[in-house]
Amino acid sequence: MRIGELAEAVGVTTRTVRHYHHLGLLAEPERRTNGYRDYTLRHAVVLARIRRLTELGLGLAEVRDVLADEAGKDLVEVLTELDEDLARQEAAIRERRGRLRALLDGEALPAEGPVSPELAALFAETAHLYDSPMAARDREVLALVETAASPAERERLIAAVSAVAGSPETVAMANEAYALLDALADAAPDDPGVETAARRLAACTPRSLLPDTLTIDRDSSFLRAFYADFAPAQAAAIRRSLEILMEDGSRGADG
Repeated sequence: MRIGELAEAVGVTTRTVRHYHHLGLLAEPERRTNGYRDYTLRHAVVLARIRRLTELGLGLAEVRDVLADEAGKDLVEVLTELDEDLARQEAAIRERRGRLRALLDGEALPAEGPVSPELAALFAETAHLYDSPMAARDREVLALVETAASPAERERLIAAVSAVAGSPETVAMANEAYALLDALADAAPDDPGVETAARRLAACTPRSLLPDTLTIDRDSSFLRAFYADFAPAQAAAIRRSLEILMEDGSRGADG
């Protein structure tokens, strides 16, 4: 058989055949006197096997390992690993579909986009409590933090924010802090209102939202990007509130 006949018989392209030759998956055949490759039935059998294995999801490196073992002892092991991998993918897809269904079954997607069902429910329950541009920023930050959080950290985050929302006194303090921060939108970083806003923000920030050891790395690229998203005076107030929280944490540790 010539290469085109072989490719047609197995249902692949001649380019695929040449690629398998290049990778060493399919042995080169003898050549006729005119220089054309002369494929045998054995080549067709091996090529068909390669096609079946790749259609099952094996990578070409795995196919090479299977073909290298003439007794086929590794095939069961490779296919078992593939089946386990597919099972993990299937479980992950089911979990993702469950999250999508929870979002779609909700009253509305939050403005922050797809978040966990727990945070989406919390946003829906607390939307009427806060009416401030800074509150909207806060929700965006919560969505960001939740995205990278571990399950345990996510649970702590939801519990802490829920505790704030469940306390009318703390909600009032938060709204006051938001209003003070909103008022700093056009202020200078040395505005006296920075300290007032910082102390009010620190007072209503749940300590459970903070890591056990709070440190401020002024050279952190994340913090630089975080502060840059706010007006200068607002960034100064947020930075100062973190300093206050760190000072309070140090005093608590000393005590």
